[in-house]
Amino acid sequence: MQKTLAPDVYRLIIEQAPDAVLYSDREGLIRLWNRGCERVFGFTAAEALGQSLDLIIPERLRARHWEGYHKVMASGQTRYATDLLSVPALHKDGHQLSCAFSIVMLKDDGGRPLGVASIMRDNSETFAREKELKKQIAALKQNQP
Repeated sequence: MQKTLAPDVYRLIIEQAPDAVLYSDREGLIRLWNRGCERVFGFTAAEALGQSLDLIIPERLRARHWEGYHKVMASGQTRYATDLLSVPALHKDGHQLSCAFSIVMLKDDGGRPLGVASIMRDNSETFAREKELKKQIAALKQNQP
């Protein structure tokens, strides 16, 4: 029989995880920001907590993001519940990242959405390597007789 973990253990796992673990409420305000978020995005918890997710969303993608976010909060349904997603994100210093992430839709006892938790990882190096490989493959295909 498995013992139940003390709540402090869950908190410590989240706080100390190297991946970014964040939670945003129904309005898209950041309510949880761990050390991994600080490492990935460059903002401290003091700078991020209470701020809009716009903090890490590139401006050109914000309208699309918020359209989807508000639909999910209204319906309580997301088609990305089990998918690994990849999106551009912003670092505090202004450079763009490629982040791979999964989401956890949090709901109250009545099934109403409370917000979304995300577990994110900077995938920029892998994304750049894949992009370069695709270029090389395309060039090789063009040079074939």
